[in-house]
Amino acid sequence: MGNDEARRRVGREILEGRTGVAALDRYTEYVDAELRRLHGGAGAPPGGVALIALGGYGRRHLCPYSDIDVLVLFDGEPDEPYLRRVLHPLWDAGFVVGHQIREAGDLVQLEADNPEFLLALCDARLVAGDAALFARMRESFAVPSTYACVLESLQALIDARYAQFGGTLYQLEPDVKDAPGGLRDIAAARTIAAITDPALLQRGEEAVRLAEAEELLLTMRALLHLERRRNDNVLAHELQERLAERLNYPGKGPRQRVEALMADYFSRARAVARILDRLRRTAPAAVGLNLGRTRDGVRFIDRDRAIAEPETWLAAFQAALDGDAAVSDQALDLIRQHAPRFRGADFLPSAGHRAALLRFLEPRPGLYARLSEMHDCGLLGRLIPPFRAIASRVVRDFYHKYTVDEHTLQTVRNLERLSQRPRFASLLGEVDAPELLVLALLLHDVGKSGDGDHAQRSAAMAEEVLDMLQLVEPAREAVLFLIQHHLRMSQVAFRRDTEDPEVVREFAALVGTEQRLRLLCLMTLADVEAVSPDTLTKWKEELLWRLYVDTYNHLTTQYGDELIERSQSAAREYVAKRPPDLDAAEVAAFLEGLPRRYLQVVDRRTVYHHVRLARDIRPDEVHLRIEPVEGAWELTVVTLDKPMLFANICGVLSSFGMDILRGHAMTNPNGLVLDIFQFVDAERFLALNRGAADAVMHAIEEVVAGRSTAADRLRGREAGLRRRPVSRITPIVRVDGEASRKYTVVDIIAPDELGLLYRISRAISELGCQIDLVLIGTEGDKAIDVFHLTKSGAKLSADDQQALTAHLQQLLEAQA
Repeated sequence: MGNDEARRRVGREILEGRTGVAALDRYTEYVDAELRRLHGGAGAPPGGVALIALGGYGRRHLCPYSDIDVLVLFDGEPDEPYLRRVLHPLWDAGFVVGHQIREAGDLVQLEADNPEFLLALCDARLVAGDAALFARMRESFAVPSTYACVLESLQALIDARYAQFGGTLYQLEPDVKDAPGGLRDIAAARTIAAITDPALLQRGEEAVRLAEAEELLLTMRALLHLERRRNDNVLAHELQERLAERLNYPGKGPRQRVEALMADYFSRARAVARILDRLRRTAPAAVGLNLGRTRDGVRFIDRDRAIAEPETWLAAFQAALDGDAAVSDQALDLIRQHAPRFRGADFLPSAGHRAALLRFLEPRPGLYARLSEMHDCGLLGRLIPPFRAIASRVVRDFYHKYTVDEHTLQTVRNLERLSQRPRFASLLGEVDAPELLVLALLLHDVGKSGDGDHAQRSAAMAEEVLDMLQLVEPAREAVLFLIQHHLRMSQVAFRRDTEDPEVVREFAALVGTEQRLRLLCLMTLADVEAVSPDTLTKWKEELLWRLYVDTYNHLTTQYGDELIERSQSAAREYVAKRPPDLDAAEVAAFLEGLPRRYLQVVDRRTVYHHVRLARDIRPDEVHLRIEPVEGAWELTVVTLDKPMLFANICGVLSSFGMDILRGHAMTNPNGLVLDIFQFVDAERFLALNRGAADAVMHAIEEVVAGRSTAADRLRGREAGLRRRPVSRITPIVRVDGEASRKYTVVDIIAPDELGLLYRISRAISELGCQIDLVLIGTEGDKAIDVFHLTKSGAKLSADDQQALTAHLQQLLEAQA
């Protein structure tokens, strides 16, 4: 049977009483068979291929003269001979083929600028070829972000189409496909329900009305095609009479029969338009797996599925947070009703779920509101069990105005409002893992559920949560430190004489690092403000800020004065708890004379790695290690001190395009150098090239040994640096001979440029200065570096300080 006969059969079957839907399904099956035959005779291309029906053809509603919309999906390069053997016979047979050709990899990127294609994919149906390839395509397409894009595109297409018809379905010569209430509206309604909430079209009455309308409109369209012998869908006046007669509409004459036909059409079209309008107003936008957003907030699409999958509940709050929306009453009621049936592990069964909880805790506007919802429905107490102990807990004192749980949640809200205090807000931007601060805030007062020192009780109770989250050092230690000492900074700031250097020194010794100081400062601010509306006065805020600044200055200028001694308890503990492959003398000798800061910026396991790295180091050797760390890379260098060492390492890293984020350069009295650099590999040299780490380490060895120079390696990149836009940051050089007992401290603030550290450290070395300790930091596009220097074993003289200041200032101004 040829195509023309297959088309005529559609008309015969309809006029003989077969439904339009059934007749078109049979015609679709005929076209499917043609495609399968051509596919079978075309020979398999080198990779897999799938012939996929799209749009109306995919829905099996192919009318006699409709375009055959086909996606030819290759699992690799498109095969031209295969395409010719499939498509040319279709064209020769008189089919109008709307074909799309894609490689499987093309569909990884959402074609947001091709809404018609995205919409057609919603009705994709495999006709022939690789079923696994088709399944992969469907899986990559059926994700919330794609559905959200499809829904948005569909809404825009509907609006544009309605505008073409004046926004009314009451057309005297209607287009049964495109006019309001036509076939496109039926497809749109079904698509909206399918990608948002299938239950929207499961109402019995509406489903029946939509099916009845579809049957009439498809019948009309099929007969129009056969009358016109082309893809013409307009029910023109002369065709109204013919169709009314063929479809046996009642009436004494043609006019009455046409009136009956059109009354039936308008009735069906009106029902379709109203159903679509309701769906457009009420359909939830897909915001996650089994999650949709409506005017009421984020809710579950399939209640039964949500009840069975408690590990998905957190995603509802994350979606609400991301979309600046509430969690709907439907979702909250479901969680409230079913949460008691589950254990804590049921909510966080995998590492991915645990990471999702920490990601949710990143401070941002709306977090307080979402945490409050989570608390009210009982989920917060399941995710963080100790929190249940302080629910509605009343502690009577002269200060607190809220129950313990509300006080705790308000600390989180205070973090959200930091934009009102720009200097504190800038601290939050410098915190590496702000979610740990929120976690500590949620746990800092759980010990108030009992008697005694609540800070210590809170820390003990927090261990359970940290175990559940499988949080490891140093994150675990940071959270416990904040909980244990959350009252300490306010006590020092408000009750001690912070003008006394000894008070600042003691507090600096407690916090140890700038990161801890920032976290504790922010925690203190949020905690004090949450006591009552009037507790955090401007004066107290100023005292807190002064203590932060004084402590920060102490930490960054006097670190070098405090060295590890062999007899110290910390050193003895590291010796006592060493792994079996390290002997006591080896560990003690390595630690002795390094800055105390070292034990605060690395964890114990890393210390022992460094001891091994330093083992048997010889004068001409450099021992290196490169490893990925939390979105960056870390280079550890152990060697014996050499001229220009620090500058050369910085130069080599820059020559590979590495952007140094922070680092620590430390020297002990025996000349052992331990440098730790964290850097970003923006060009992905290390990630994309096997053996790249070895290449970087080899380059460092060559430069340190004097067989090549960092300057030669940097020459090409320096040309590129000159093309960068002029920075607005004015370079600052401050040389302080009094801040430290042992060192001259040099603070440098300058625009962060590739190779900056190399040029600064080289300039310092050229003046004969020894770099004993360096603290490297970046804030956005600003570099903040603190160098601890000596010259001939002593602080720099006044003349040396003056010469160094002038030399560095000239260097940085020339660069800017």
